[in-house]
Amino acid sequence: MLLSRKRWTWSLLPVLLAIALCALPVPAHAHADALVTSDVTFTGDGGVTLRGTVVAPKTAKGRRPGIVMVHGAGPVTREEFRDEAEAYAKRGIVTLIYDKRTVGYSTLRRNYETLAGDALAAVRALRARADVNPAMVGIWGLSEGAWVAPIAAARSSDVAFLIVAGAVGTTPARQQAWAYGERLRHAGVRGSLTLMLQERAIRFGIGSGLFGEEDRDPMRSWEHVHQPVLALWGTLDREAMPAESSQIIRQGLENGGNSHYTVHFIAGVRHNLNRTFDDGFDRPDSLAADYAEFEAAWITGLSDGPPEAGADQPPSQDRLSRPVDGPFAWYESPWLQLAAFTIFLGAALGYALAAIIRRLRRRRGAPPVSRPARWLAIAITASTLGFLGYFCVLVLTGAYLIGPVVLGRSLPWLALQLLAVAVVVAAVATAVATWRHRRELSPGNRIRLGMVLAAAAVFVPWAVYWGVLLP
Repeated sequence: MLLSRKRWTWSLLPVLLAIALCALPVPAHAHADALVTSDVTFTGDGGVTLRGTVVAPKTAKGRRPGIVMVHGAGPVTREEFRDEAEAYAKRGIVTLIYDKRTVGYSTLRRNYETLAGDALAAVRALRARADVNPAMVGIWGLSEGAWVAPIAAARSSDVAFLIVAGAVGTTPARQQAWAYGERLRHAGVRGSLTLMLQERAIRFGIGSGLFGEEDRDPMRSWEHVHQPVLALWGTLDREAMPAESSQIIRQGLENGGNSHYTVHFIAGVRHNLNRTFDDGFDRPDSLAADYAEFEAAWITGLSDGPPEAGADQPPSQDRLSRPVDGPFAWYESPWLQLAAFTIFLGAALGYALAAIIRRLRRRRGAPPVSRPARWLAIAITASTLGFLGYFCVLVLTGAYLIGPVVLGRSLPWLALQLLAVAVVVAAVATAVATWRHRRELSPGNRIRLGMVLAAAAVFVPWAVYWGVLLP
């Protein structure tokens, strides 16, 4: 049966309404939990285009306070702080998160002044929004961002307040050495691996220029910060030395005449204020239910005037940090270390190549020194490449991938130590056999053996310096 025109019109009405709604422009994505997000672009330091997202309360009336969240170390994107931004927005704070620059920044090459310029550009972008009170826009910085944030605040009065989480009060090199020691001790590691990471690796990074901003003194910035400051640390922060750093930063603020600060320690959370299930030495992404509650209340309370100086009792810190910079000995030169690696691999691979050529030419009567020399070449190669690989893993992961620990030593380090001992044993055997059969050796064999024995002679002090031949 055909529908009447009236009934036909009413039946199509819902469809027509749905089509009309879909055709409307949607400037931002609305969350079911009363948040609204919008993407933004702005120009950072040096003209670099940066992209971010603003997370805001959906039902907020009037202009709200705002914060710019500044990243920790590494190539971080805005998604790293998505949960944190939403936690602040749910509590009435308009929050801007953005992708960290990839131009002019890497893990090995960084400049905090440049990153501070990016943070100030983000502040300007947030201040320009109609839903933000431009006189109440601050910067929130985590870890490396807690180095950048005070630099930005000291440069511009546009920054109304400062919140730092996991801030460090010493140079980055000194802090990193302390953190290495904490992780190794937590894993049950004792002995020379601690020496290698806490001192040798840090000094090599400094000398080679691969440890960006290694000697920056944070006091230079904190003494020039005059805005209200909220400094936060987790009581289980195993990276930023909470007790030591909080005292230094407080002293820096007071040296500059700033008494409007609050120092607060959050129980049961780690370096990035996330929860922890391993005493602060793990890295789960899990925020506490009341995350940002204290901070948001502190921000909104600024409307009543800046806070007076106040600080919680800091958590205990068993070991203080120690300086790792200072004069470098001649044998610590990165070029000398590179030369040592070249000698090790050149001599060992040269010996192996000569042996292959000898076989291809079908020469018989291998010299009696061949067996120990062959093992010496193999041991030097394995020890050198193994050390380089393990060193890179430890440094690039921040000593989080140590490996299983047995008798106070990680298994990879124990294997490297055994290889180093094998180099010494094979070198002694090769030297003895060479002396005994010196009259039987051809000039070519003497050159080959001299090269591999010279490499072993250099290897021994090198292995002692790096701790591979130490207990």
